[in-house]
Amino acid sequence: MAITGRNESLGGRIRLGMVGGGNDAFIGGVHRIASRIDDKYQLVAGALSSTPEKSHASAAALGLDPERSYDNFTLMAEIEANREDGIEAVSIVTPNHMHYAAAIEFLRRGIHVICDKPLTSTLEEAEKLVKEAEQSDALFILTHNYTGYPMIRQANAMIANGDIGTIRVVQVEYPQDWLTEFADFKQAAWRTDPARSGAGGSTGDIGTHAFNLASFVTGLELESLAADLQSFVPGRQVDDNGHIMMRFKGGARGMLWCSQVAPGCENSLKLRVFGDKGGLEWCQEDPNYLWYTPFGEPKRLITRNGAGAGNAAARMSRTPSGHPEGYLEGFANIYSEAAGAILAKRDGSAPDPAVTYPTVQDGLKGVQFIDACVRSSAANAAWVTIG
Repeated sequence: MAITGRNESLGGRIRLGMVGGGNDAFIGGVHRIASRIDDKYQLVAGALSSTPEKSHASAAALGLDPERSYDNFTLMAEIEANREDGIEAVSIVTPNHMHYAAAIEFLRRGIHVICDKPLTSTLEEAEKLVKEAEQSDALFILTHNYTGYPMIRQANAMIANGDIGTIRVVQVEYPQDWLTEFADFKQAAWRTDPARSGAGGSTGDIGTHAFNLASFVTGLELESLAADLQSFVPGRQVDDNGHIMMRFKGGARGMLWCSQVAPGCENSLKLRVFGDKGGLEWCQEDPNYLWYTPFGEPKRLITRNGAGAGNAAARMSRTPSGHPEGYLEGFANIYSEAAGAILAKRDGSAPDPAVTYPTVQDGLKGVQFIDACVRSSAANAAWVTIG
């Protein structure tokens, strides 16, 4: 059942539902803020928690119509798909092991899916979900939010333009410190439980972000990797630190470090790319700046909306140069790019060719990356192929 052509309301805003993201969930609030920054969505329905009581309490706190607060996502998908004013898109912000089942329910009913990463908790489910998404008339958007940062789009455009030449070396790292000791609060509990997070710990939670960022900026395709994963905290069942060497098709080489046991590191995502003509460097904690190092010339600083920044970055920017933009705006850019595609579907028109967002195929590559890391580490860091 396709959703295009149903009664438009809410001033043309996209009618949005949410699965997960209740009162005590961090990421749900982030998605709600991101969806509203550019005023293209309105949350109208939800199955917001794993229990009906918590779900309805969260819906009430958000001011949702009680009739559109659901006990579970299956019921929500069934009813909303048959309403004249039913949801057009759904945000899935549950722990990883719920992504597959929830996404299937909405894709099969022609409702666009905006899903938190990683795509699924297992490679088998990821492969099945790709098939479902390809057979559905609905769009699938994965919220790798760092690809929405303006200077990341600038870096991507510069590499595509040949500004650093043929890529030789890619170095990306994502260290945090919040799991340095044993922790049993909600966010830590499910992220360190393989039944809910999947086999990857830091590799699945933040390593996939680092891998996706490197892939997006460079346009390179990973061929094989060798991973050395550790669980430093006693009793932890998933990795909390990983060192990964990567070989890309075409000959480029890469290194990725992800860690959640690095004291003093808050959210230190950093990318460096080097070609035969120059290099680029970007750090998430200082996101409005991109260092460009043409070989044999002085190092150059490109700032968001400043001199040297191009149209790719400008499309992702809202404020004048010198005014910080970051995490929430990056998320909002993914939502706005998705909105452009969803509204084009609604109108039966072609989307703006500049619209870019992570797809279900990007999600599959992320889960393949996790699977390969786990397989390699179990084989004493042997080189393994992807897929």
